[in-house]
Amino acid sequence: MSGMDVASATVTLRVNRFAPRPERERAARSGSPFGRKSSPFGSSSASARRRPRGKQWTQDYVLHVRPETTVLECLLTVKRTMDPTLAFRYSCGHGMCGSDAVSINGTPTLLCTATVGEWAKHAPAAASIDDEGFRHTGSPETIDSSSSDSNIANAHGDNAADLGVIELAPLPGFPVQRDLIADIDPMLNQITKLAPYLKADGVLATTDEGKINVFEYLQRPEQLAKYEMLSNCIACGVCEGSCPVFAGGDAFIGPAALIAVSRFVNDSRDTATAERLDMIDTADGVAACQSVRACSRHCPRGIDVGEEMWQIVARVRER
Repeated sequence: MSGMDVASATVTLRVNRFAPRPERERAARSGSPFGRKSSPFGSSSASARRRPRGKQWTQDYVLHVRPETTVLECLLTVKRTMDPTLAFRYSCGHGMCGSDAVSINGTPTLLCTATVGEWAKHAPAAASIDDEGFRHTGSPETIDSSSSDSNIANAHGDNAADLGVIELAPLPGFPVQRDLIADIDPMLNQITKLAPYLKADGVLATTDEGKINVFEYLQRPEQLAKYEMLSNCIACGVCEGSCPVFAGGDAFIGPAALIAVSRFVNDSRDTATAERLDMIDTADGVAACQSVRACSRHCPRGIDVGEEMWQIVARVRER
């Protein structure tokens, strides 16, 4: 047996799958008084945001992998060798693009940065029942360790037989398109509406000699530090999938959009601070944030989203 076989083990990917139902276009009949009746729940653009209908099921895939293998690598193996119909999104595979955000064991994170050894879990061992029908629920010594507990004990060893189960689902808070692919357009649209680009006064600075001043936007290190971390946001949606208030961008503009605003509000070169604060000073803007700070739990770029949210909320209220 090779060294690779000794260090590897089995893992079960439990994927929540979804296949959308094809939408049928129904032509309105001219003879019916209800054929062209408008919906009381909004326009066609609002109805397009409804959660799609289709077939939902859970499917298990058993793989032989190393603990340091990423979940994305596992899915690629499934796609290439086991089930080509499995749908998921990814691009760079190195935690830089944010396109592969999903829910792993109920926690939003990136597939490419999550390893099997870190996320695989075992189901609780069933309590043993004695001859008289009593179930032992005491210390681990009273439970039969010859079954799944032995696998748990060996999961961290070189001869691990079973690493456990990893449950995969699409990113929460967004409509599902297919399998693990979520529609993040609501988040991207909210970011776009808030003009995520530098707005200067438009005056071209010149030197005493009349030449263009190439140091017009020169910043001190402390000025750069105010927004440098915020510029690392990759709009992956992990913070919004973790936020219990966000619901596709309707009731709450979302932490990702507010982080985009905060990045330019804290930029000393930007001259549209008042305009930006006005845009988020709304009922579905900073007023909807409940300061739960769940958005900070698993930011792949290390941004303390909850703290930044508190800072931008305080700035809106203090002006």
